[in-house]
Amino acid sequence: MSRLLIGIVGGLALCGAVVGRAAAHPLTPALLDLEERADGVTAVTWKTSASQIAGVVLTPRLPAGCVRDGAPTEALSDAGGAVVARWTVRCGAGGLVGQEVAIDGLPDSKTDALLRISLADGRLVQGILRPDAPGLVVPAQPTRLDVLRDYGRLGIEHILSGPDHLLFVFGLLLLVATTRALVRTITAFTVGHSITLSLAALGYARVPSGLIEVLIALSVFVLAVDLAQPGDPSETVLGRRPWVMAALFGLLHGLGFAGALREAGLPEHDIPAALLSFNVGIEIGQLAFVGVILLLRRASRPLLAGSPGWLEPAPVYAMGSVAALWVIERSLALL
Repeated sequence: MSRLLIGIVGGLALCGAVVGRAAAHPLTPALLDLEERADGVTAVTWKTSASQIAGVVLTPRLPAGCVRDGAPTEALSDAGGAVVARWTVRCGAGGLVGQEVAIDGLPDSKTDALLRISLADGRLVQGILRPDAPGLVVPAQPTRLDVLRDYGRLGIEHILSGPDHLLFVFGLLLLVATTRALVRTITAFTVGHSITLSLAALGYARVPSGLIEVLIALSVFVLAVDLAQPGDPSETVLGRRPWVMAALFGLLHGLGFAGALREAGLPEHDIPAALLSFNVGIEIGQLAFVGVILLLRRASRPLLAGSPGWLEPAPVYAMGSVAALWVIERSLALL
């Protein structure tokens, strides 16, 4: 009954997180990259999802003093899910500092945009533009508070928008039976993904993102297969040492988390703060998900009393089926 309770309320919480995220932000974030050069030219790279909401067009809005050089070039990215346009502009002697850069159409797009600006003097300015704040005035130097806030929020959004990561955490809840074991297992998962996240974000670990996505889906499937074994989950291969398994698979998931961080980039002047904040954001989102499942389990226990025994393995089979589908889809995408 405990597994069924966790499965049902966990499934509801997972669906709520994914569906809620899809309703608010169904598309991957756009990316606006501006690179100032010493000759006064600014190179513009504009990356958007190939799928857009009907009637919504996202357009970068640069300062009025920026004059475009020629027409932009467009190409479909290697991932097949984004369109990348590139062009150059001249923004005068003052450059971009003190000027507003914005994305027109963002309030209606239900997505965010990552902004990365490399200034001519070597400084890096980064931010996240949102529907309620589609513009940013380029500061001379981003404050540490800005870095902590933006990267912490990015970490929370990334974990809550990643159903594969959440489904793995959901599997850990099904695997362990006691609070002590759960704390040890979740902590081990945190340590594992924190290590590889930091190494990959700093450029010390490079693995193709497509392969990582396949392996992450495979980790969820392996956990589901182990959970499907008859008997006490704590006596299965993974259940005997759940914290060891969680740490090892955490190393893999950390490489997946690093993909979002590489996309946003790290502020050159405050890399430790950005890494720490992003990691903390991931943990906040992860713990919030676990907390919601445990609270819903307690609230729903009276409603599920006396449910038929054949429902007990249903959450595990559903988890394994979804994970298997992900493995197939992501493997085919590599070919």
